[in-house]
Amino acid sequence: MFKAAVLLSHQYNITIDGEFLGWQVAETTGGIIDALSDACRAVLNLNTVGIIGPELSRESQLVAPFGEKLGIPVISYASTDPDLSNKKIYPTFYRTVPSDDTAASSLVKLFIRYNWTSCSIIYQNDAFGSGGVKAINQAFNQSKLTVTQTVIFDIGYLGFRGDLKVSLVNSPTRIVIVWAESIYTSIILQKALDLNLVGPSFTWILSSSVSFDSFNKTFQENLIGMLLIEPVVGSVVNVPINQTLLDSALNIWQQYENETYPRSTNVDYYALFAFDATWALIQSLQKLCSSTINNSSSCLSFVKSSFCFDNRFNQSNLLLDALSTTQFLGVSGPVQFTSNSTNRINGLYYSLKNLHSVASGLSFVSVLEYVDPGNWRTPLKENVIIWPGNTLTSPSSRALLKGVTLRIGIIRGPPFLIVENITDNTGQTIIQYNGYIWNLLNLLKDKIGFNPIIQLAPSNQTYTQIVQSVNDGAYDIVVGDVTVTSTRRELVGFSNAIFDNSLRIIMRKSPDISVDLLSFLKPFSRNLWILVFATFIYAGILMCIIERKDNEDLESGSILSQFVLSVWYCFGNIVGYGVEFNARTAAGRFLTAGLYILSLILVASYTANLASDLTIAKSQGVISGIDDIKNKKIPNNRIGIRVGTASEDYYLSEISGGNKNYHPLYTRQQMYDELLAGTIEVSFLDDGIAQYVTNDIYCNLTLAGNGFDVGIFGIVTPKQWLYAQDLDVNILSLRETGQLEDLRQKWFEQKHCSDSTVTSTAIEIKAVSGLFVTFAVISVLSFLLFLWMKRLMIKGYLSKFICPNKSSTEQKYSIKRRGSKTSQHSQNNQTVLPNFSGF
Repeated sequence: MFKAAVLLSHQYNITIDGEFLGWQVAETTGGIIDALSDACRAVLNLNTVGIIGPELSRESQLVAPFGEKLGIPVISYASTDPDLSNKKIYPTFYRTVPSDDTAASSLVKLFIRYNWTSCSIIYQNDAFGSGGVKAINQAFNQSKLTVTQTVIFDIGYLGFRGDLKVSLVNSPTRIVIVWAESIYTSIILQKALDLNLVGPSFTWILSSSVSFDSFNKTFQENLIGMLLIEPVVGSVVNVPINQTLLDSALNIWQQYENETYPRSTNVDYYALFAFDATWALIQSLQKLCSSTINNSSSCLSFVKSSFCFDNRFNQSNLLLDALSTTQFLGVSGPVQFTSNSTNRINGLYYSLKNLHSVASGLSFVSVLEYVDPGNWRTPLKENVIIWPGNTLTSPSSRALLKGVTLRIGIIRGPPFLIVENITDNTGQTIIQYNGYIWNLLNLLKDKIGFNPIIQLAPSNQTYTQIVQSVNDGAYDIVVGDVTVTSTRRELVGFSNAIFDNSLRIIMRKSPDISVDLLSFLKPFSRNLWILVFATFIYAGILMCIIERKDNEDLESGSILSQFVLSVWYCFGNIVGYGVEFNARTAAGRFLTAGLYILSLILVASYTANLASDLTIAKSQGVISGIDDIKNKKIPNNRIGIRVGTASEDYYLSEISGGNKNYHPLYTRQQMYDELLAGTIEVSFLDDGIAQYVTNDIYCNLTLAGNGFDVGIFGIVTPKQWLYAQDLDVNILSLRETGQLEDLRQKWFEQKHCSDSTVTSTAIEIKAVSGLFVTFAVISVLSFLLFLWMKRLMIKGYLSKFICPNKSSTEQKYSIKRRGSKTSQHSQNNQTVLPNFSGF
């Protein structure tokens, strides 16, 4: 198309100083010195006014400064290195192909479209490769995307610097961008195919089109779904081009080089960029010469020398100004430059192509198009995107667990993992798993699609040792009731929470409270009881003195009877219940008021303290929470702690200050056994297991207080694990859909024991048994007093039954005689025996 442009200028009768433009063609082979040498020879032999090309960025980086030295423009149709955009460094350089900065921008929008966040880049070690990587890194950083790693393909020895398989397999991303020329891209793909790195697990994006005829047909299935992003011309994205100019150029190509002429639909896009580059130079030369004031002089003049670097085009500045202001509608789209940049400022288009399997083999099919500035859009002729693995679902950029084989360590511990040995139909004993963790693993396996190899962790290993085994590579992951701690985080990684956890205090149920018959006296101290007793005795004496002469209830009785009734009066008023007679004198009433005041305070205080003592008695011997442990309510050697667990970490950091003064435990069963045996008083246990044990297994164990050291259980993974994000996303999905909560209810909500965490507020009989015993003693004493008062009458009744054979006359005589004696005795001793009739 370069020649076609020059020949077309002849047809359009475009002349410079009355002469048609000529040309010289030199084919570069990638060697930068060879390209410079060809340019040097052209300058020596011809009056060269511009260079179209070169194709490669590494060649342009040397030829462009050579053009600046000579004062002639260098217009490339294929060099995309972003460094060439700097007008200060390359003041005479221009290009009609989009810069890699534009390609990087289109890649960013492609990643955003499919929610990709990261990629790996394989690039060739030259200006094109390093420039592309630089542009992509800058664009990705600005858009919060990540280039996780770059792999260099050395074009010198046609090999990778480093292990390609290790680099890609260990990378957290599964999007691979290849920034290399077609010849090197074919080699890179073949090596990747040999290493099984192309296919369902990876999505490859190429920057250069390749022919797949040389690839083994057995690899075709893996290649399907590959993407190609390449610069295209306006006709591909349905924007205007100069069709007349294109038709004329193609006619010239077909006429002069029919053997190389392709069909019009198969013309390489870079050939069209080359035409526009040549046509831009022709238009600029025409513009320069048409603006020359003195038409008699030549518009072009040169300083010639035998040394090519000493040659100079005299109208350099005028030509560059004309080129910067030239604009036209070319065969690739609108062409226009500015004086601030070497890049074309419009007509920048890209096409995203998808590798499909067609009847003739493999072929790239256009699926999206991009017009800068803008976004990716579906072309008029819409084609479905077939992704790697022959799926219509767009892949994720992150490493996925689907199809990955995992060695999974699991930890025995009901109800998280229940391990049972069962006998099958053949008589063989097999291990059967069940529980929260086992159900969770099945959910994840069905959702993600990994291949598990289950390995039961040895029962003699501590949790710390099991976590360390992941770091050592014994397991790929460990799934169990493993608490996430800062110490473990330093060794391994953890997934999102699979179970919300806290520690609980587990202990034996409290024994019955001890019986204290005098517990009802505890609200007052002994001295206070003595003071109260002395007070109503004193008040009784005082009341007897004041009231004995004026109170009819007292005056008829003996001194002793008056005193006892006065004490009874004071006691009744102090305890707040009163008696059957009232004070008659003003002094007596005033003293009674004092007794009322005493009653008000003493009864209220006694009632409040008694209620408090009874409540304390009900909870005596029960640990109310972790604060009681910290306050040394239980000796340290009576606290059982499982070695190598998060409980041990908590105890050492929060309770003992690093001193291992606890009673060591090595298994949960040992914990239960020693709690029940009384060897230890309390222990720490994870909340879920603690509820399960006290609700379903050991009904005589209970939980004390609320949870503490709140944390989570997570799946143990290696640090910076490739599949961490995929695992986390799927765990979050299970949580959001409520499946984790369903598992929790299934394994931790069932109860076969009475609720050990609910304490009754009712007061038991034993708590106040002493009060009733005291009442019983008083009632017995009252009855004995009653018998004492009725002793003479009882004695008469007893004598009747003792002498049943006497005649009735004798019995009557005897009784009368005895009665007379009794009456006489009573009369004789009236002042001696007390009269309790008032009492």
